[in-house]
Amino acid sequence: MIPRYSLIIPAYNEERLLSRLLDSVDVAREAYGGAGEVEVIVADNSSTDRTASIAEARGCKVVRVEKRVIAAARNGGARVASGEILTFIDADSQVHPRTFTEIDGVLAAGRAVGGATGVTLERWSPGLAATWLIMMPMVLVTGMDTGVVFCRRADFEAMGGYDENVLIGEDVVFLQALRRLGNPRGQRLKRATRAKAVASTRKFDEFGDWHFLPLLFTGIRYLLTRDIGGFADRYWYKPKR
Repeated sequence: MIPRYSLIIPAYNEERLLSRLLDSVDVAREAYGGAGEVEVIVADNSSTDRTASIAEARGCKVVRVEKRVIAAARNGGARVASGEILTFIDADSQVHPRTFTEIDGVLAAGRAVGGATGVTLERWSPGLAATWLIMMPMVLVTGMDTGVVFCRRADFEAMGGYDENVLIGEDVVFLQALRRLGNPRGQRLKRATRAKAVASTRKFDEFGDWHFLPLLFTGIRYLLTRDIGGFADRYWYKPKR
């Protein structure tokens, strides 16, 4: 049986939080019609912990991706996917129970090339709320969001997937390319916001609830010095886990 959806989870050393995500995925699969409709793929990005064994024990399809680039992990999962619609979610998140039903609704009319569900946060504070208020206008203006990112398999293949030369912000670059693909067809990015994922706040737990504001200026400095690799390593690729 060919599933309608493939849910691809890029994961590096996620033994602590992966089961929480998979619990939420089980609920969403059951609400949609059962496990046969949604295959779950964990793209193990060279983990050194029990990420792969946890995924296998939960019945996920596991693919090892040696290249330590998040875009490469996403592409590695997509290569072994068999679903008509590809969806992507970070391993520290949780999905909404109606995720797949809501995405179906967004795609049904044919006017959406793809999009994302958006997110809410697992906890709130003044610093997190300030960060949210800074980011949301950009989301509303561009239509590019985070959470569960989705598109049709044919469109993913037409674009060549995620750009593996992009170390950070690969999801933004991907959605920009998806929007360009849809424009000539009269399709646009859409948000399935009635099924928002729950985003982890572990970066804020590690770096502080107000860290994102100075981080914006730090990122600009790294860009000007052309040391984006160093910036990516410090914040994304060498986390404390």
